[in-house]
Amino acid sequence: MNHRVNSTRFNLPLVALFLATTNIAIADENRIHFDIPAQSLGATLDSLAKNSNTKLIYADSVVKGLRADALKGDFTVQQALKRVLNSNGLQYEDAGDGVIAIKNAPSSKSETHHESDKDNSVFELGSMVVVGDNEKYEKLTSKDILSSVDIMYADKIENQNVLTAYDLFHRMPGVQITQFGQGTTTGKLSFRGFNGEGNINAVKLLIDGIPSNTNDGNMPFIDSIFPLDIESIEVVRGTNDPRYGLYAIAGNANINTTTGGNYAKGRVSYGSFDSYDVQSGLGYEKNGFSQNYAVSYRDTSGYRDHSDSDKNSFSGKWFYTPESEKYKVGLIARWSEGDAQESGYLTAKEILADRTQSMPRNATDSSNRQIGQISGHLDVNVTDQLFWSTKSYANTFDDQRFVKFYITGSQQERTNAEHQYGAITSLTYRPIISWLNDFSLEGGFDFQQQDNKSWRFNTTDAVRTKMTRNQEFNFLTYGGYIQAVIKPTEWLKITPGFRADQIDGSFTNRLTGAPAPVNNYGIIPQPKIGAVITPIDGYSLYGNWGRTFQVGAGAAAYKTNRGATDIDPSINEGWEVGVKLKPVKWTEARIAYWRQDASNESSRVLNSANNDSVAIGATKRHGVDVEVKVNPIDSVSVWTSYSLQEAIVKTAPSNTQYVVGNQIVNTPNHLFSAGIDYQITSAFKSSLWTSGQSDYFVDQGNKLGKFGGYGLLNLDLGYQVTKQVDLQFQVKNLTDTNREYVWYDAGFPEPLFSSGDGRAFYGAVNVKFDY
Repeated sequence: MNHRVNSTRFNLPLVALFLATTNIAIADENRIHFDIPAQSLGATLDSLAKNSNTKLIYADSVVKGLRADALKGDFTVQQALKRVLNSNGLQYEDAGDGVIAIKNAPSSKSETHHESDKDNSVFELGSMVVVGDNEKYEKLTSKDILSSVDIMYADKIENQNVLTAYDLFHRMPGVQITQFGQGTTTGKLSFRGFNGEGNINAVKLLIDGIPSNTNDGNMPFIDSIFPLDIESIEVVRGTNDPRYGLYAIAGNANINTTTGGNYAKGRVSYGSFDSYDVQSGLGYEKNGFSQNYAVSYRDTSGYRDHSDSDKNSFSGKWFYTPESEKYKVGLIARWSEGDAQESGYLTAKEILADRTQSMPRNATDSSNRQIGQISGHLDVNVTDQLFWSTKSYANTFDDQRFVKFYITGSQQERTNAEHQYGAITSLTYRPIISWLNDFSLEGGFDFQQQDNKSWRFNTTDAVRTKMTRNQEFNFLTYGGYIQAVIKPTEWLKITPGFRADQIDGSFTNRLTGAPAPVNNYGIIPQPKIGAVITPIDGYSLYGNWGRTFQVGAGAAAYKTNRGATDIDPSINEGWEVGVKLKPVKWTEARIAYWRQDASNESSRVLNSANNDSVAIGATKRHGVDVEVKVNPIDSVSVWTSYSLQEAIVKTAPSNTQYVVGNQIVNTPNHLFSAGIDYQITSAFKSSLWTSGQSDYFVDQGNKLGKFGGYGLLNLDLGYQVTKQVDLQFQVKNLTDTNREYVWYDAGFPEPLFSSGDGRAFYGAVNVKFDY
């Protein structure tokens, strides 16, 4: 048996002599800066020992075959060891005479959810990089939700060249990306058989935990985020998460940005279509006070004619934690503005003639968007077992768009102004109960007030000729939840939960002066439950059931017709069963079958001057998700995901072209992504990856054929010049595959096309200094 002390091998007699003669004190509570990449655990311990001048002793057999995530930030030696050891079932102890011994950790009933990932349903891509110690704050997280949870970390994000951050979700399993390619209306993400067309927006977006959907459920606030500032992206699919109500019909997505740390970083890139962007970030943390700033700018001429766009963004984050770590208080402010030309939609004949052209009818189409967010954050350790978290926020969204969809139509000006105010609070209780292996209970409440204005005009060459919409409406949603995590034994975890929401508000049509009350949706109850069984380490069977809801967007939430009866909310009832496999350290997989049934689904009428919706009826969505990740050797990682899904109509009202059994528009039956990452040398790395989807129907009657399928191949290369400087080269759509977004409106005689980008090349220089 071999042992190591500061990377030097010793036999047992030498170790005994060393322990008897050395008189070096164990590292004190002073923080040390670490920047250690993801690698084998033995190599990480060696680096940690050298960086901190600490004496570590461990047997090779204890760390053999184990890996450690990247360790980055300022920590005490004890905090650093805890982070790299806990996930591997190891612990440390003072061996005397200034030596720290590493050994296997005994099982313990007091082990928290941070110390084991054996009994969850989480699938992770990339390496988690920590820049601060958040373990003191014990709020329930996405990892506690026993549904299909996917997390992607910064090393898969920060070096990507994207027009908008939603494009980063191409790598996320089971996520459909819909790319409109029209000015600031670039696209959106969706999943679980809900399309990204805009008819039914079913995903709640959060940025640093702050709700970030507009009234119709769209996601324009994502425009304010650039990749360099993103720490991780989390996707929770299904109906089992009680933390969020409105817009979370199919689940939620949370983008977490960087907080804490001491660094200065920048990225400059240039590539195809005369595209360039400049991203920068600065972090400074001292005496419990942290400051983080990000300033970014992007400009491109676009793949198509008449598609120039530019966008800028600024964010500042300020947090304070006292030495006692009793509480953490902070403020986040974010602002973004973008301008763009719109190349317009093409007919089938026009796109065949020239994929990059923009027709003369769209010569004055353009858009401008301004986005602002400010939020206050407070986390308090009330006691060792009780934790309180509160966030308050204000969002502002101003959007102006000039657009002409079809040859015979008129140009429109579409202007929206939204102001949102809200707060989220929760109380988490984690008692130690002798007869339970683990127990947590969390209760929370949230509300959001929206004050919205929506105008439309007929225009000629961006000059107004007639107002067709003038609506003002306020919309209030509030609700609460309770969630328990009960672990009666090591092999069983149960997560019962309940949520209830209520809707209020009023509406005024300024063209007629007619007011309208909100539909009386009543209290909307949403029970939920999940469970996971882990009979053998590495094999977990999980399942969940729950309800979410949908109410009307825009004017559809109100009784705009006199004497109209109240409309009930649409209830989505969903369930899922799955298995997560990790038979060995280097292989992980998750397979799940899911289903969601909606009672009386409504679909937005996208071209309606009244800002209205139409009832689809009852619907059924179901599918299978398969995800696999293999890391056979340290230098190679392979990952793949595949989703088979179907969204069909179960009952259809007479006022639509849907019939029972028809597929819902713009919903592909197949989604896939896969890649292989290869660390060629210590400085040179590569990634070859693909994503795509199958064709979909574009009309309610399913008679016009299927369109929109694609499969894209991308290549990423990176070279580490020095510790502070690295270079990237990327090829997107390596095979120059033709793809397009296709949609159909019953007011037009044929489907319309917006072509996606062809092959594109990008080069970038990244610089980062840690201090």
